[in-house]
Amino acid sequence: MKQLNKILIANRGEIALRIIRACKEMGIKSVLVHSTADKDSLPCRLADETVCIGSHLPKDSYLNQRAIVAAAELTGADAIHPGYGFLSENADFAEFVEEQGYIFIGPTASNIRMMGDKIAAKATMMASGVPCVPGSDGALPNDENAIIAIAKQVGFPIIIKAAAGGGGRGMRVAHTIDDLLPAVAMTKKEAMSAFGDEAVYMERYLQNPRHIEIQIIADSHGNAIHLGERDCSMQRRHQKVIEEAPAPFISQAQRDNIGVVCAKACLDMGYRGVGTFEFLYENGEFFFIEMNTRIQVEHPVTELVTGVNLIAEQIRIAEGLPLAFSQDAIAMNGHAVECRINAEHPFTLMPSAGTITHCHLPAGQGVRVDSHIYTGYQIPAYYDSLIAKIIVHAPTRQLALQKMKSALYELDIQGILTNKALHQAMFDDEAFGKGGVSIHYLGEWLAHYNQHDTGGLTANQTNPPNHTQPNHK
Repeated sequence: MKQLNKILIANRGEIALRIIRACKEMGIKSVLVHSTADKDSLPCRLADETVCIGSHLPKDSYLNQRAIVAAAELTGADAIHPGYGFLSENADFAEFVEEQGYIFIGPTASNIRMMGDKIAAKATMMASGVPCVPGSDGALPNDENAIIAIAKQVGFPIIIKAAAGGGGRGMRVAHTIDDLLPAVAMTKKEAMSAFGDEAVYMERYLQNPRHIEIQIIADSHGNAIHLGERDCSMQRRHQKVIEEAPAPFISQAQRDNIGVVCAKACLDMGYRGVGTFEFLYENGEFFFIEMNTRIQVEHPVTELVTGVNLIAEQIRIAEGLPLAFSQDAIAMNGHAVECRINAEHPFTLMPSAGTITHCHLPAGQGVRVDSHIYTGYQIPAYYDSLIAKIIVHAPTRQLALQKMKSALYELDIQGILTNKALHQAMFDDEAFGKGGVSIHYLGEWLAHYNQHDTGGLTANQTNPPNHTQPNHK
């Protein structure tokens, strides 16, 4: 065990600020590496130390492994926290950090490598008894007749996925045999271009599933527990927009059963740290799709309903400490909802960089905002469009939805476009209000909406245009 005195944060934006705050709460000094584009960011203002490691291009800064480790050496840091995105699930980086004598605040390199290969991850899950989507046994062969034979056995429709894929890239659906071989060829090409690995595999494509994920924590002393589930079905282009915990219409028995299975899988593979098992859920069944070996963007909803500080637990586990609580101590208290506020047109999703001329973030009992923006902040055009997360907590789901409507009404960001209007439309939507919509719902809603409205918002318009909204029952 080693007590950490100084942590280097290899990230930016709201997650960098979240980690800085956790460090301050724990009495640990923070060092933030940053690009030239982020020199005036709020995390840079609040970190104990900062080091500029490169230009605005991610490859020169947030993906520059040697520069990050050199900054740790320069500032005398004990450990490196990668946040999410960038190098957070890069096994080579985790290995390099520890080879240089620093603690990587996350899973082991072997954990990351195993779960980063979707084929190996699925085989590992099946061996541990985690339910998986029916599909090919490993990577698809090059023989076209063999691919067709596997597809007939799996059953159409089928989704082709890159073995090294992630973030919604490297996947394509084939509805018939005629679609199959072109889908395989195109996915292989995309996989090689995006991930440097053309291996692809095949799974049955579920028609109207929900996206349910299980949060786990495991230490290096043989303890692993789960912290319940989140519903992340409100997505567009495979990117999450709204998340909530607990998931509507998931019973305590279902939660306990799948949670125990996930915790056992962590023990079987010797997992260390926080992680998330992602499932498609349809007709009462869970089907594993992938495991994220990092903190998730949506982790605050779990923190609010369980009372567990997940970033602090990451740090404690990295120090070598055992979990401070058992499974019996974890209970779901009330309901939490998170809205991702992005700098983009709310309906066309076109990114919107520029200067924030006015910023008022909501507050009040049961309202939490994780954000790095402020009045006068320049939104860079080089990074993800996420600028804030509004999270609310209330005794029931209906009260949480109402509280979020109030928080969105109070949110006022001027000078750029945000997706506030989309969130407001969703919180007025009947189907979302009832809960349990599928992963296709938001994409279909947007497609329907955009057939009737081509955009036309200005940077100062934050409410939906004044005409009839699409009504999906």
